[in-house]
This record gives sequence, structure tokens and C-alpha cells, in this order.
Amino acid sequence: QVQLQESGPGLVQPSQTLSLTCTVSGASITNNYYNWNWIRQPPGKGLEWIGYILYSGATNYSPSLSPSLKSRTSISRDTSKNQFTLQLSSVTPEDTAEYYCATQGGALVGSTTWTAFGSWGQGTQVTVSS
Repeated sequence: QVQLQESGPGLVQPSQTLSLTCTVSGASITNNYYNWNWIRQPPGKGLEWIGYILYSGATNYSPSLSPSLKSRTSISRDTSKNQFTLQLSSVTPEDTAEYYCATQGGALVGSTTWTAFGSWGQGTQVTVSS
């Protein structure tokens, strides 16, 4: 059973860089069966897939991200800690959301349906405010 746990600051000031970490247990992030995703849900809105990182370190970002958001987003990993990270630079209040890490496995990797994400972290609330 893959388990994921998000961690990071609950409050970030505008224009700063948000950094969130997802710690994985039950599987190695270098296992080629899985991808490792970041998803967010702004208040009162639906889920938004941000992107994923693969076992190889390659990344893929959602084509639905606005150009502004895409240019500020980076997903990376630390294989020694079995963690992957989301960095979002120059945050604004519009980046306030519940942030989740999640994984897809096998044939479901790359699927755009929410049911294809087999394991989720519990989520972490991030508020961007001065």
C-alpha cells in the first residue's frame, strides 16, 4: 500500500516561493510502475491537476495550467529521502488551495480521470496572504 504525506507551510506571503514536500512510503519513487502527482483545490472550486514526476525524474505539467502558473511551477524529487516536491514561485492569493500529492500506477499512469489516482495524501492547506 502506497502512502503519501504532504508537508509544508500553511501560510505564505505573496510573491514568495511555496515549497511543498510529499513523503512516500510503501513504494520507491524510482519504481517505474508509478508516477507522482501534485493536485490542488482552491476554495469553492474543483480539483486541478498540476503535474507529475516519473521514476526517471522526467516531469509533465498539465496543459490546462495557465501560462502564468506553468512558468512558476516546478516539480522535483529527492530519491535519497523518497520525496518529491512542488515549488510555486511568486505566489498570489489565487494560489490559496488545498494541495494534494497522489500517485497513479501501471496502465493508469497519465490518465486524466480522478479515479485513476490510486493513493492520495491527506492534503495540506496553503493560504497566500500578507
